[in-house]
Amino acid sequence: MVNAIGPDLVRRLKTVAEPSISPDGTRVAYTLSQVDPETWESSSKVMLLNLANGEAEGITEGNKDSAPRFAPDGKNIGFLRADAKERKQLWKVPAEGGGPAPVTEGTDGVVDFAWSPDAGKVVFCADVKAEVDQAADGSDELPRVREAHRIRYQDDTLGWRGESHFHLFLVDLETGEQVQLTDGDWDDAAPLWSPDGSQIAFISGRRDDRDRMAQTEAYVVGAEGGEPELWSEGLSSVGAVAWAPDGDRLVVIGSEAAGFLVSWQGWLYVLEPGNQPKRLTDDSFRPTVAFPSTSRAPEMRWTDREGILLVGDVGGESFIYRIGPDGREAKAIAGGGQLTTDLSLNATGELGVALSSMPESPVDLHSVNIGTGNRKQLTFHNRDYLENHPAAGMEKFVVGREGWDIDCRLFFPPEFESSRKYPLVLDIHGGPNGAFYDSFVPWQQVLASAGYLVLAANPRGSSTYGEDFMMAVLGDWGGEDYLDLMAAVAEVAGRDYVDETRMGIHGYSYGGYMTSWTVGHTNRFRAAVVGAPCINLHSMYGTSDIAISFGEMQWGSSIANAAEQGYDKLALQLLERSPISYVHRVETPVLLLHGESDHRCPISQSEEYFTMLKRLGKEVEMVRFPGSSHLFPRMGHPKMREEYLDRTLSWFNRHLG
Repeated sequence: MVNAIGPDLVRRLKTVAEPSISPDGTRVAYTLSQVDPETWESSSKVMLLNLANGEAEGITEGNKDSAPRFAPDGKNIGFLRADAKERKQLWKVPAEGGGPAPVTEGTDGVVDFAWSPDAGKVVFCADVKAEVDQAADGSDELPRVREAHRIRYQDDTLGWRGESHFHLFLVDLETGEQVQLTDGDWDDAAPLWSPDGSQIAFISGRRDDRDRMAQTEAYVVGAEGGEPELWSEGLSSVGAVAWAPDGDRLVVIGSEAAGFLVSWQGWLYVLEPGNQPKRLTDDSFRPTVAFPSTSRAPEMRWTDREGILLVGDVGGESFIYRIGPDGREAKAIAGGGQLTTDLSLNATGELGVALSSMPESPVDLHSVNIGTGNRKQLTFHNRDYLENHPAAGMEKFVVGREGWDIDCRLFFPPEFESSRKYPLVLDIHGGPNGAFYDSFVPWQQVLASAGYLVLAANPRGSSTYGEDFMMAVLGDWGGEDYLDLMAAVAEVAGRDYVDETRMGIHGYSYGGYMTSWTVGHTNRFRAAVVGAPCINLHSMYGTSDIAISFGEMQWGSSIANAAEQGYDKLALQLLERSPISYVHRVETPVLLLHGESDHRCPISQSEEYFTMLKRLGKEVEMVRFPGSSHLFPRMGHPKMREEYLDRTLSWFNRHLG
């Protein structure tokens, strides 16, 4: 009998993140996080790994140290440390050993930074609170009102934004002099120095329609300050930037489609001031980007010798690609069978360190020889746990439907026997333009380890399968994507080892939408766990932090155009695609799990569903997670994350046995 991976994996597994390889390629700095099993306190520190002998040691002792980054001369490592007010400040520590020293003090929170080529200066991105927001956050015991003057006045995980924005600052490490480089009613992020140190490229959202469109552009500003210059005219969105070796051009991950988020599908473009963007790639893979201010993208590098190096995804797998600057060759040089979320390259671009997760293990660091593609695992912080708690096995298969191939992954209990009958849980990803990868997903592992088969399908709308496949879900939530999922269930349910009388369904975010939609259209499932769902698109339109920028594109509906079609028709169009409209059909027991500080899919969505199900006498429970944003299952308090897993498992155990 093997030991099961249980909900307490939140306190048992350590998390590796944010690798930074030294310029000479001999060492790697990274963040190691863990949770105290008794106190529930989470901590993180910066580790330094010697690639010659494989030994790693902690070089910082802060409780919340993160985001290490080697200076170009290799002498210092910059990192972020939370101050007494939980605001992240920039620090540095000698790479050869010694005490860390603060670089910034009193900022409202540093979220990203980059060393100058000569290692003498640092450009950093920090929160700049407006006076009205500073007053609202004061220590006065009397309550204060807050004023909202724009649509995007709040942001999930970041919370209240009001008139606050992220901007760029420059600090001289020798003199300590600090100057603000950018300002305005918009956010600036992801700074990157030019090779000669004279300019800084960054991503900004300065368009006139910035309050209703989540579009971004690439700008360049002089290192001494001045008016930033737009380089990405012609593109609607930019998600990552890198300099050409000559410093005269940029390569960016971007998109030309209006209203189209580059995180769904991007392409590589070369930018030169005064010229139209030159597209280099097709959509045979999706270049990996991030969400500035909450996470940073994997490094993308343009070198004289290797060409353009970056991380890209296809079919739910990650690869490191090499692309010629003329766009004639896009070659996957390493990867596959994994999810890679970060990459750091040494000074020459010949050696990289990737942060990757595989189905049998959570994230670890892997070295990658760019020339040969050879990989080597570098960290094994969870080896002992995984040896005693084996992960689920995985089978990949394809279901053909309506001319599309629906990519599926089926996870098996560690001691699976084909002669037995097992309950099945369908897991639905978020997005809808997300995707399931060859990776370690906590709730899938917990369920499989408890004896469930877990089916993870990528229906139309999923990313990493090309633009046409991804775009097919727009304006069709709950349509063909629902039928794709049911086709995948039908294929698996027909196998001898599946107990069709004991099937459950789980999903989070858009997956929560699809789960609630599904139980309103079929009684095939005996239990449903609905995480942070979209239940009523009409009410969500006015309450979600992204309902305008995201919803209008996804739902094909806009209040601005309603005068032509009629406001009643707009409401009916949204309600027709809302699970709330089919609540009377639900016979499946439903468990709702929702964070109380969720601005993306506000908790009122679950409240509406709970109230109507309860009023109709249906079996439903709602669990509220205090202080938890939409991202809490990944980034929230450890107690809340473990509770999510425990509640999910318990609900299926109760109803599926």
